[in-house]
Amino acid sequence: MVSEPLVVLDQVRKAYRTGQREQVVLDGVTLTIASGELVAVTGPSGCGKTTLLNIIGALDSADAGAVRSCGVDLMLADRRRLTAYRAHSIGFVFQFYNLLPTLTALENVKAGLAVAGVGRHDADERARHMLDNVGLADATAKFPAQLSGGEQQRVAIARGLAKGPALVLADEPTGNLDEDSGARVMGLLRKLTEDTEVSVVLVTHNPTVSAVADRTVRLEHGHVTAVTEP
Repeated sequence: MVSEPLVVLDQVRKAYRTGQREQVVLDGVTLTIASGELVAVTGPSGCGKTTLLNIIGALDSADAGAVRSCGVDLMLADRRRLTAYRAHSIGFVFQFYNLLPTLTALENVKAGLAVAGVGRHDADERARHMLDNVGLADATAKFPAQLSGGEQQRVAIARGLAKGPALVLADEPTGNLDEDSGARVMGLLRKLTEDTEVSVVLVTHNPTVSAVADRTVRLEHGHVTAVTEP
């Protein structure tokens, strides 16, 4: 029996309007993502990569087409259902880390769990476990300013994964990192998909990063122009 894809997009369209001018960002995008799959989305600046990620993460909505993720119809779900979907099913990892500077590494990870409604004691255990998994067990009491860029990104990954999401969405997760730190981050994401059924969709301009993925989806002018495997 073939399992249903975790994410299904069918003929997705998204446009933004400025005055009388309409800019079509996504135009008929169709894509499926399986459980445990790492998919890289590539393409030139302005081709719709981040918009695609935001629509899958319910940070933005499509104008037309069908979007289903983690069992939720994102085109039909109300605001409350979408909030629950983001809180429990999705882990977000951003290029600029988005760590709170006044919180320690441990507190930053726990803050993400609080949003998901995890109790204080459980949150502390999960946060410590995830920081250990990303190699930062000795950095729990450090503030972001005391960490390198690669370490901050690993804290961000721990925060995104601690709640046990079905899907991780990463926007240029290695964009601000040197080559060695970027390789370590990609190794963590690759190991995640191999050890669990978590799926990862990441946006990248880096061919070295996309080479680690199970599939690479190329967007140009709002269209999927190629889907390749290593």
